[in-house]
Amino acid sequence: MSIALIAGLAMLVGAVAEVVALYFLLNMLLESGAVRTNYLGKDIPVSAGISFPVSVILVFLFYVLIQYYDSSFHIYLIGIISICFLGFIDDMLGQRDTLGFKGHFTALFKGKLTTGGLKALGGGIIAFFLALCSGHGWVDVFINTLIIALFTNMLNLLDLRPGRAIKGYLFFLVLIMLMAAGRVNWLLIAPLLGVVLVYFPVDLKAQAMMGDAGSNVLGLSLGYFSVIFLSLPYRVGVLLFLIAIHIYTEKYSLTRTIERVPFLRAIDQAGRSRENG
Repeated sequence: MSIALIAGLAMLVGAVAEVVALYFLLNMLLESGAVRTNYLGKDIPVSAGISFPVSVILVFLFYVLIQYYDSSFHIYLIGIISICFLGFIDDMLGQRDTLGFKGHFTALFKGKLTTGGLKALGGGIIAFFLALCSGHGWVDVFINTLIIALFTNMLNLLDLRPGRAIKGYLFFLVLIMLMAAGRVNWLLIAPLLGVVLVYFPVDLKAQAMMGDAGSNVLGLSLGYFSVIFLSLPYRVGVLLFLIAIHIYTEKYSLTRTIERVPFLRAIDQAGRSRENG
């Protein structure tokens, strides 16, 4: 079978797995009280993004069965499972009174570990592990660690309105593929892409929140794809962009910025009903 056909089948398996996962998961979250009030004041299931790594694993199981699984995929799986777990802890136990890198690390230096601080520290360790497994030399590892860590947090910053994080994920995924000039591993990209396309309408309709458990998986995936697919000059450019975004969001609201720019506002609101903003 051709790689294109296998990747297409992988997207299909990922999509089917996500449909099944969401069917059971959303009811479970509701019944267990795992809900949060969204920006419109509606109580909806939170942390639905725990379905992402589960569905991706099922696709990789499909690869094993057809003998197309690559052992290098282990690294990616460890990354998305670990970061999803940290996000789930923040979703379930997190307090919203300390926000941003500065706030979390200020609390840490005062001897208080917040769930956000745990996520930042754990995310940094996971990013370093992935970078160490994919880099060539310490400069490479340093750059790759920052890219993975900052991309992970950036998707978390986007996940404040229905559909916004997934739109960001799809946009940056296309951008990464363009910069890589087609030199990408479709068998690595396809599973999560199929999952995301199924979850997208659920997110747009504000039927559930993916939570940090989901946005962390999306962000880490973008970071990991960047470091394994892109050449050094492109990675340096990506890193500078991510640093600039984080400096900006420490001072200004990303949501307010999007709402003030007509083009960005139109993209942000595309696909949402009036009742969902």
